[in-house]
Amino acid sequence: MNTPTPRSIVIGGGVAGLATAALLAHRGHAVTLIEQTNELGGRAGNHRAHGFTWDTGPSWYLMPEAFDHFFEQLGTSTAAELDLVRLDPAYRIFPENHAPVDVTTGAAAELFESLEPGAGAKLTDYLQVAELTYRTAIDQFLYTTFAAVHPYLRLQLLRRVGLLTRLLTTSLKDWVERRFTHPVLRQILQYPAVFLSSDPARTPAMYHLLSHTDLTEGVYYPQGGFHAVIDTLIRLAQQAGAELRTGCTAEEILCDPGFATGRRHAVRGVRIRRADGVVETLHADTVVSCADLYHTENALLAPGFRSYGPSTWKRRDPGISVVVALLGVEGELPELLHHQLFLSEDWDSDFHEIFHQGGVSRSIYVSKTSATDPSVAPEGCENLFVLIPAAADPELGHGSLYAADGIAAQRITGIVDDAIAMIAERAGIPDLASRVISCSSIGPADYANRFNAWRGNAIGPAHTLRQSAFLRGSNASRKVAGLYYAGATTVPGVGVPMCLISAENVIKRITGDTSTGPA
Repeated sequence: MNTPTPRSIVIGGGVAGLATAALLAHRGHAVTLIEQTNELGGRAGNHRAHGFTWDTGPSWYLMPEAFDHFFEQLGTSTAAELDLVRLDPAYRIFPENHAPVDVTTGAAAELFESLEPGAGAKLTDYLQVAELTYRTAIDQFLYTTFAAVHPYLRLQLLRRVGLLTRLLTTSLKDWVERRFTHPVLRQILQYPAVFLSSDPARTPAMYHLLSHTDLTEGVYYPQGGFHAVIDTLIRLAQQAGAELRTGCTAEEILCDPGFATGRRHAVRGVRIRRADGVVETLHADTVVSCADLYHTENALLAPGFRSYGPSTWKRRDPGISVVVALLGVEGELPELLHHQLFLSEDWDSDFHEIFHQGGVSRSIYVSKTSATDPSVAPEGCENLFVLIPAAADPELGHGSLYAADGIAAQRITGIVDDAIAMIAERAGIPDLASRVISCSSIGPADYANRFNAWRGNAIGPAHTLRQSAFLRGSNASRKVAGLYYAGATTVPGVGVPMCLISAENVIKRITGDTSTGPA
C-alpha cells in the first residue's frame, strides 16, 4: 500500500520559511509556503531606487559552517551556490574621541596590543575559550530540539560544566571588562550583543563565542548581497518542489480539538486570505509557522490552542528595534570600508536609552557594500546602509520605504538626519548630507506592521539568560500536534545562520531525532 504524501504548510517567506520549505520538500513533503507580502525574503529584503540597490536587513555573513551544512542537506554546497568575498579588513571602528581603527581577522591580537600593552596575549586566551564555547554550542546547543536529556549527560560535556556555568552566570560586559581596560577594545568585544538584540550587561558571557566568528573565522560578503542568499533559497525550494505563494495572509491556523479522545489537539491546515480578497482553506498534516511567535500564538491560534499564555509575554524581553536609512551618495567615500561601527564613548547610556528611555542609540552601524560589489551603485557613487539601534516601540514611527505616502514620520526623519551628521563629522566627510541623492528609511512601526513583529522589534527577542537555549521556548507546540515553529523568535535564536538551523531543527522534531549537533 502506498504511503500518502505528507502535506505541509509553511507560514512566512523569510530565511527560516524558505529554508524550512526547501528541507521539507527535499524530504518528500508536498509543501506550500505562504507569504503575506508580495516579496519573498522577509526582513532580508531588497530595495532598488535611482540605480542603487540595498539589502534592507542582514548584512554580516558570519558562521559559514551553518550555511555549509544547510546546503549540504540539500545536496549542494556553498561554493556552488554563492560567490563569497572575504573582507580584509573585516571592519573599521570609529570610536568617539579616538582615532579610527581597522579590525583584521587573524590579526586582532596586534591591534589589541597596540592599544593596551599585554592585551594581545589576553585576546589570544580569550579567543581560545571563545572557540571552545563556539564548538560546544554547535555540537550541543544549536542543532537540537532539547527534546531529550540524555545527550547532555556525556562525559565530555560534563567536564565543561564549570566553564559553562561561569559563562551563563556572568554577563558579557563583566566577562570582557575583567580582562581588558581600553574602552575601544571593550566595545569591540561587547558589540556582538547588539547582533543578539540585547545589552552586554544582560547578555550571558557564553555569547562571547561570536568574537570567534569575526576575529578568527572571518567576515564574508555574498556578491549580490544577502538577496543573493534569498534568491538561492527560493531556487532550491522550488527545485525541491515547494510551492511559494506571495500575497497570501495567514488568518488562522486550524486545529481539531482532541478533548473527545483525551489526546492533544491536531493541526489540520491554515485559512488564508489572498490578495484578491478570496478566503481559502489549505489542508495539511504539518504546519510550520515562521512568523513572529507572539503573532502566531495570539493572532493565528484560538485561545484553547495556545502554548504561551499572557504571563509569558509579561516576562519576555522583545529586544531591540532599529531605524534603518538607505542612502545613495554621489561621489566616492574612501573614508569608509564595507563595514564600520561608529561607537559613542558613553557606551552604557546607549543601551539605557534603548531599553529604559524608549529612544535610540548614538552608536550605529554603517555598511558600504559598494566597496565590494560595484553592481549596487551607479559608477562614481556609493550606497550606504545605516542601522541605528532603537527601542522596540512602534510609537517611534514608520520610515518612508513602506509608508503608503512615501513619507517618513517626523521623528524617524530627525533620527536619520542626526546619524548622517554624525557619520560626516566622525569620518571626516563634511559635505556628506549634500551628496545624498537617494534616501529611504525604515522604522519600528514598519517591523510591527509589515512583519507582525512583537512590539516592533527588528531582530527578535533579546538573548538574555532567560531567553537562551531551551529557556527560549520549544520549536513544537505543546498543545497542537503537527504545529511547529522556526525563525528568529524561537530556538536557537536570531540571525540568518540561526534561522537556517531552526529549519533543520524542525526536521529533527518531525522525525523524532533527539540528537545534538548537525545531522
